[in-house]
Amino acid sequence: MDRRSFIGSCSATAACIAAVSGVAPMPADAKPRPYSRVLLVDARGEALLAKDLKARTNYVFHYPYEATPVFLIDLGKPAAPQSLSTRDREAYAWPGGVGANRSVVAFSAICAHQLVYPTREVSFISFRTKRASKGVQDNLIHCCADHSQYDPARGAQVLSGPAQQPLAAVLLEHDARTDSLTAYGTLGGELFNDFFRKYEAKLSLEVGPKARNTVTGQAVVSELDKYCRNSVQC
Repeated sequence: MDRRSFIGSCSATAACIAAVSGVAPMPADAKPRPYSRVLLVDARGEALLAKDLKARTNYVFHYPYEATPVFLIDLGKPAAPQSLSTRDREAYAWPGGVGANRSVVAFSAICAHQLVYPTREVSFISFRTKRASKGVQDNLIHCCADHSQYDPARGAQVLSGPAQQPLAAVLLEHDARTDSLTAYGTLGGELFNDFFRKYEAKLSLEVGPKARNTVTGQAVVSELDKYCRNSVQC
């Protein structure tokens, strides 16, 4: 589905989900935010193929800004569209997974509570495939800083913890002919302004003056374990 088709179908999707659940539809107030079209590539600069993603594995790239990380995950199973809302109660229709099996999803890797994010040195937030001692469920994105848990199969909906909204979704376009993936926008509650205010000094050291620059052209995708020296498992 291309951008125009998706944006035009947001309200209809939300209405369909509500009709199935028996709940009156909420207005789709949180509109998709378009950014540069960015091809996802591997470390060699070649187009990343959806079929080459390892299922249930943490991948990370940066979008829509040079300093804002994103989780890319092949859930290994289809992810259906969901009706969600932001902390300001703005409703939106998440379109679900993309790819041949509609199992590939992408979400901002900035926790919606304390804005914790993966750095080169450490990551307190990641997708978990197995339970841990702190009550982490299988196949959820978990933040060790506050124990917020998000379900990537349901649009990163909050299942537990203090986070007040889902992780912002990064919209992906899958080219069935080439099997490539392109990021083109976000959907849901963006927290980028809060993120830049909180970490201005830290980001200036990590990324430099380009931290607020929008990503253009390509974005390199890495496995989280290779991008980050220490992925904390709480």
